[in-house]
Amino acid sequence: MTLVRTDISDRIATVTLTRPDKMNAVSLEMLDAVIDAAYALRDADIACVILRGEGRAFCAGIDIASLAGLLGQDMEEVLVARSHGTRNRFQEFALAWRDLEVPVIAALHGVCIGAGLQLALGADIRIAAPDTRLSIMEIKWGLVPDMGGMTVLPNLVSSDILRRLIYTGEVVEAPQALEIGLLTELAKDPGARAHELARLIAAQSPSAIRAAKRLIDVAETNDKDFVLMAESREQAALIGTPDQMAAVAKGMAQKTGG
Repeated sequence: MTLVRTDISDRIATVTLTRPDKMNAVSLEMLDAVIDAAYALRDADIACVILRGEGRAFCAGIDIASLAGLLGQDMEEVLVARSHGTRNRFQEFALAWRDLEVPVIAALHGVCIGAGLQLALGADIRIAAPDTRLSIMEIKWGLVPDMGGMTVLPNLVSSDILRRLIYTGEVVEAPQALEIGLLTELAKDPGARAHELARLIAAQSPSAIRAAKRLIDVAETNDKDFVLMAESREQAALIGTPDQMAAVAKGMAQKTGG
């Protein structure tokens, strides 16, 4: 059974979670399938990625029943051991999407909770239907967020809001999630809006888009002097390249109506 499907058209990759009967709840097999889908796109000729869920929800979190397979195992080996560079398997599930050189857009609907929210946090942009419900759900199971989201959340929401969400596990409606910073925007049809944005991104200079994503990642995690040097190096590497000259020619043609 296919748990994740990838379709590529016009240099836009659409990655779909395909476990609709379980509201795309993440089993251990699906966890690995999502990681594999991200890895498969590393060298693909794409400009943007869209993450979406089939059926009634984006993702209803971890399939708790599937975790029974971990009972009795040494948690030091399962979680503390670094199986994917500086990360474990569960963290790679979300952060492999951050590693892609191109922007990733998550199109959310239904519910986006627990592991589903962690996966959405791996995207650069999150677009949700107005009736989407989101939650950092781990506290409900006596756990803490542990799938990489804690490297992203402090840059999105204020400390007090983050603490409230984690301590309570409360479910947040999409309009409130937008207000506090969990979401980028709302759309009646998040999939269509995601494709609209993806087409706009795909129309830009491929080199500049990749450089911009690298630079944003640096800016979010480093001190001012390091960021200043990073932006200078990225710009110096772009100026005069075929991609940059093509962007200039396109911009001039649009300005003159040519």
